[in-house]
Amino acid sequence: MDAVTGAGHLGPGVTEVAPELVDVHPLVALDADDITKKYGHTCHRSAVGEINVVKVMQEKGAVIGGEGNGGVINADLHPGRDALVGTAMILQLLAERDIKASEYRDSLPDYEMSKQKIELNDLGMDADDLLKKVTEIYADQNPNTVDGVKLDFDEGWVHFRKSNTEPIIRVYSEAKTKEKAAELAEKILSVIK
Repeated sequence: MDAVTGAGHLGPGVTEVAPELVDVHPLVALDADDITKKYGHTCHRSAVGEINVVKVMQEKGAVIGGEGNGGVINADLHPGRDALVGTAMILQLLAERDIKASEYRDSLPDYEMSKQKIELNDLGMDADDLLKKVTEIYADQNPNTVDGVKLDFDEGWVHFRKSNTEPIIRVYSEAKTKEKAAELAEKILSVIK
């Protein structure tokens, strides 16, 4: 039985009972990595989008999945997001542990995210060229190119993802503080511009 989660706050309750794999898309918080590691599991990533998470869940025989927006997919019920399932799982965990929601939240790691965008018209290059440039410059970082380009660092990550509706690249980053996340993104942006 495998576990797939994109809602890191659900991790401990799930990872204590479901062995092996966890799969989330690249934008999911570092807490998913921390929590799965804590319980001896591995966090894998799929492309952004419910259908992509579901496909990986089905390939791996996973029992639970989701995305960073908190949407939970429980394979035992149906292959789609369901907010009530996530709510029920949290309530069950709180009842089983006889703790308050605030106590549970305090037991989880804290990370902050920064969101920026690059106007491609200002750079004079298209999205694919920019993503290729990031991949080449940071080849030694083992970029994850499942959905855009994600660079993992000891202190956090930066993810470049092209928009399907605008001539922009969205730049997401995460670290222990919002300031550190923004710094990490700016460091990469200053190199590629």
